Amino acid sequence: MDLARLAAHHGVATSYHPSEGVTVRVPERTVVAVLGLLGVDAGTPQEVRAALARAEREEARRLLPVTLVHWTGAEPPAALAALPPGTEVRLVPEAPEEPEGSAGEPLVWETGPQGPLPAAGLPLGVHRITVTRPDGRTGAATLIVAPDRAPAAPERAHGLLVQLYSLLSEDSWGMGDLGDLAQLARWAARTHGAGFVQVNPLHAAVPGTPTDPSPYRPSSRRFPDPVHLRIEDLPEYAACPDRVALAELAAGGARLRRLVLEKDALIDRDAVWALKRAALELLYAVPRGADREAALERFRAEGGPALARHAEWCALAERYGGDPAAWPADAAAGPAELAFHGWLAWLTDAQLTAAQRGAREAGMSVGIVHDLAVGVHPEGADVRAAPGTYATGACVGAPPDAFNARGQDWGLPPWRPDRLAASGYAPLRDLLRGVFRYAGALRIDHVMGLFRLWWIPRDTPPAEGTYVSYDGEAMLAVLVLEAHRAGALVVGEDLGTVEPGVREALARRGVLGTSVLWFERDWAGGGAPLPPAHWRADCLATATTHDLPPTAAKLAGAHVELRDRLGLLTRPAELERAEDAADTQEWLAVLDRLGLDTKGEEAAVRALYGFLLRTPARLVGVWLPDAVGDRRPQNLPGTWDQYPNWRLPVADGSGRPLTLERIAASPRANALLSAVREGAHPRTAPPGARAV
Repeated sequence: MDLARLAAHHGVATSYHPSEGVTVRVPERTVVAVLGLLGVDAGTPQEVRAALARAEREEARRLLPVTLVHWTGAEPPAALAALPPGTEVRLVPEAPEEPEGSAGEPLVWETGPQGPLPAAGLPLGVHRITVTRPDGRTGAATLIVAPDRAPAAPERAHGLLVQLYSLLSEDSWGMGDLGDLAQLARWAARTHGAGFVQVNPLHAAVPGTPTDPSPYRPSSRRFPDPVHLRIEDLPEYAACPDRVALAELAAGGARLRRLVLEKDALIDRDAVWALKRAALELLYAVPRGADREAALERFRAEGGPALARHAEWCALAERYGGDPAAWPADAAAGPAELAFHGWLAWLTDAQLTAAQRGAREAGMSVGIVHDLAVGVHPEGADVRAAPGTYATGACVGAPPDAFNARGQDWGLPPWRPDRLAASGYAPLRDLLRGVFRYAGALRIDHVMGLFRLWWIPRDTPPAEGTYVSYDGEAMLAVLVLEAHRAGALVVGEDLGTVEPGVREALARRGVLGTSVLWFERDWAGGGAPLPPAHWRADCLATATTHDLPPTAAKLAGAHVELRDRLGLLTRPAELERAEDAADTQEWLAVLDRLGLDTKGEEAAVRALYGFLLRTPARLVGVWLPDAVGDRRPQNLPGTWDQYPNWRLPVADGSGRPLTLERIAASPRANALLSAVREGAHPRTAPPGARAV
């Protein structure tokens, strides 16, 4: 069928396999709509035939694919190896340390008996390569030269997982900030030998009333959000002459903190930002001194046009709101506004960098693990900066599965794979380089998106979307290359439906996976809990995530009761309770057979993490709310206003919010983390624990 051939040429699936032996056909209208979003008219049989003929002619004319990948130490790309002897190859190398758009001196050689590559090898980077055959035919491609693997994980490290906004100290202004992150990292490293702290995405949010609280639907993934700044840690704070105004703003921050910690209020990101925005306005007027002014100018120069575009979007969104469609046609930001928002980006980058440096100085082997969201808001800064790179007529999501029979629409426009390839993957490279600046490791949310994404055309139900393929090897090569340059680890969130071969490809390149205890079963052998020795080593292992029930809730079945109260169950509550209890009891029986104490909630939580430490997993993460018995999930998938997603502070088992200082002094938290340290490094656990 011509439509199927045309779709395959552009990486658009006409069917998919949700499970072994099951094939689902994609509606033809979906295939046609997605092809249209890729610039291919396929609405009639005549258009399909014409588009297919054009695509096949173009493919036949090309001497090289659009993108080539060469892994150091591996065989040359097949397309280069197939060139006849005497072909001239000209490579214009990337020069990443130079300003945007510049490059190094070209390399020129001829293919011959020694092979298609120069004897000295190729420099790492994303290069432009052209070839001229002896018969005069020419071709060009992007050549990505990447290390064989990403930086290796330590032999064994344990750490904490936390949503930063939920972690309030006695100094924060109503939500967790970068000062709290640095404080948590120091305590976790010095007291409990932790090797890392993993946080939620700290990307810039879309302003609004109220702001979308989800950290996974940001305005920009390239730049962090200044709402996370610790105002008192800025050098300008001590030098500000208006001490009265600053004191009033700090008192307002203290009131917000008390409302959350003492009055059971939700975290109010908008109120926090209003106070910090006013304080930053005062601090911006403080003279910076020659050294800081020079550092700011270097940051602006390094940020280049991308930083300028982001600053402009922030300024206009602040003035007119977060929906660009409502902005005046002649909307433009003035030089003062651009300078102010560029300064905010610099301050945030500096505090993030300081948090990572402090974590390593405190003894962490990895440091801060940052989280890269799978996409961005359709009206956000990133889309406005590069609209042609995104398929704005579609959203990313997930097909129907056992957890959501209707599929999922995440409201995030996908990158166009053809535009990414044509740009030499510049948007991905810039994004990764920016985030890796201050990361000891990077978690890639929905890492399967490097290979394919579920596209849902506008006005289409999520279940009627389709998969669109990306050049997974090229995307992975860029990721490994940038991780190598930063000396940072990569953790892929590979939960859920995973295309065959993807986990193997990631593992081959040193990208760690994610293993959650409750999901690790021997599915091929009957579904029993997977013995610890059979777990994969190259992973981050944990008991739960921000989208799942805290461990205390799982043990008590509280998450089933919560979903029942909110009307989210799709089956009778009695059946859900019975199945969940059976699942929990099966795991507890495994722990009992291993000789782990499961008597009582605290002991059972420690036993579950003890089980993780018996696996070969290189990284073991403790969900911080588990350390204090919190039963409230940070996010309840399938809800919007029915549940306070992304707005809850860390609390104890009764729901009483806890400061970072109280967590650090908690006997329960210290008992769990001491046990984890002993299990991870039996000879290094200290005799006692100390507070922050």
